[in-house]
Amino acid sequence: MSVRLIRYFLFVAIALIALAMAERSHAQSTTLKPEYLMTYRGELAAPYNIDDKFMIFNVRAPGGWAKGPKITGVFIPPGGDWMRVMPSGALRLDVRATIKTDDGALIYISYNGTMQVTPEVMGRLMKGEVMKTDDIPYFITAPTFETSSPKYAWLNGIQAVNKVVELKLGDDGYVIYDTYVLH
Repeated sequence: MSVRLIRYFLFVAIALIALAMAERSHAQSTTLKPEYLMTYRGELAAPYNIDDKFMIFNVRAPGGWAKGPKITGVFIPPGGDWMRVMPSGALRLDVRATIKTDDGALIYISYNGTMQVTPEVMGRLMKGEVMKTDDIPYFITAPTFETSSPKYAWLNGIQAVNKVVELKLGDDGYVIYDTYVLH
């Protein structure tokens, strides 16, 4: 075997080892573990259409609710949902609301998120039809919480995610989410 051929095989072997190491360094090394926190329903008034790419929804309150193993309450005013249509057609949400728990604590909730719908689903939403999880290809938001209540202070230090359960637009609109704490 020639020196040139040996060098070639060494080069290929080193390249393969380097490739294997690079792939290993990019492999998943963590996992997320969701823990159910609550389900909540926000009551939405018909939107104010600023233009064809920007809508503002008043979160009607009282009227919405939050129910879970550690939190039960209702939404109180004020609250709002600002929704922008991105150039890709995805919708970006910016939501703020307040939950008053059954034991009188106030929990501020704020979240951003993304919703992707087909033109057909958007048309159905605009007609006031109820859309469920399976109708909406992607609708995830990331709430954070703020409270001065000692009982609920643990909420100040967590990140949660919402997955849409139902959505209806119009004068009697609402959104229902399942909410999970990520660990």
